[in-house]
Amino acid sequence: MEFETWWLLGIPIFFGLGWIAARVDINQLISESRSLPRGYFKGLNFLLNEQPDKAIDAFIEIVKLDPETAELHFALGNLFRRRGETERAIRVHQNLLARPDLEQEHRLHAQFELGQDYLKAGLLDRAEESFNLLIGTSYGAQAGRALLEIYQREKEWRRAIESAQALQDAGAGGRQKEIAQFYCELAQDALVDGHVDDAMALLEKALANDRNSVRATMLLGDVFLAKDDAEAALVAWRRVEQQSVPHVALVAQRLMDGYRSVGRPHEGVNLLRSYLAEASSIDLLEVVFKAVLELDGVEATNHLVSDELRRTPTLLGLDKMLEARLMIAAPEMHSELSVVKNLVHGYTQKLARYQCSHCGFKARQFYWQCPGCSRWETYPPRRTEELNVMN
Repeated sequence: MEFETWWLLGIPIFFGLGWIAARVDINQLISESRSLPRGYFKGLNFLLNEQPDKAIDAFIEIVKLDPETAELHFALGNLFRRRGETERAIRVHQNLLARPDLEQEHRLHAQFELGQDYLKAGLLDRAEESFNLLIGTSYGAQAGRALLEIYQREKEWRRAIESAQALQDAGAGGRQKEIAQFYCELAQDALVDGHVDDAMALLEKALANDRNSVRATMLLGDVFLAKDDAEAALVAWRRVEQQSVPHVALVAQRLMDGYRSVGRPHEGVNLLRSYLAEASSIDLLEVVFKAVLELDGVEATNHLVSDELRRTPTLLGLDKMLEARLMIAAPEMHSELSVVKNLVHGYTQKLARYQCSHCGFKARQFYWQCPGCSRWETYPPRRTEELNVMN
């Protein structure tokens, strides 16, 4: 009972102490806010109201009155860069760096912002120089990521590999998939130049970094084909199914051509039909459609597309079915069916796109690196309409 009484007496004491602490904090906040220039709040208000032009004017006035305020210089430089006025942003950050009394942390910050200005302006050499000065500092990871972006833009894949490896070693996240893609870029260039052995060695490094790299496996098949070893190429391309069944559509034409070259086209079409049964795909259907038409005739092709349309009803599938029906249509029905086919085909061209899962950029062809956001492996290997049906 005595313990509970002491607690009751302690409550108003704790309350009083909390009130005093709150008053001290409030007084300190009021004191600090009074020391800020009035234009600072005007600038913030313009920013909150999405009026960057007026915010810039307000911050310029403050900087004129108080040129020593580094944080306002940073805010001003960032606003210039966001508006696309990179020359003004560069001048702001260069002026900061020219101050001999600038604190070290502010100096590093200004160096990083200057690199960002150069990057936005497309002055990649200067940006690279600025970011290299920050390696090993508190801005090292951010500078490393910026350098990686620069090397990718310039297609300097070996330097991109070194940069990505350094980031990974520094604990800035796994980069195995990106590194594998960089090796694939080098291998593709080597293959185009006829350096088949070099391409093979590069692809082995790609798969060592990412054993599930579909692109590396596809290119490996291309290398074997360049060495006139079609059987080894088929083995490599068939391995794609183990890595990612949906990506089989990307290698389907290679497989069909490969089986034709070794004199076993029926084995090839049967394999692709088994893939189609496992993972429906309009691109895979296109390859199987042509192969069945060539090997088994029009009637078999009609059965194929009818079955596929029932299983996965899409306008892209309907377009293929109408194409098959036109081949066997009676003369009096051919004209009307052709009109319907053309209408459907015209509409499906808008749906026959690949779409980046990160930024939404749409493209007619499949990309390993999105042209919109520059991220790797963000394109699902299916057309947009197929993805909508699946969802």
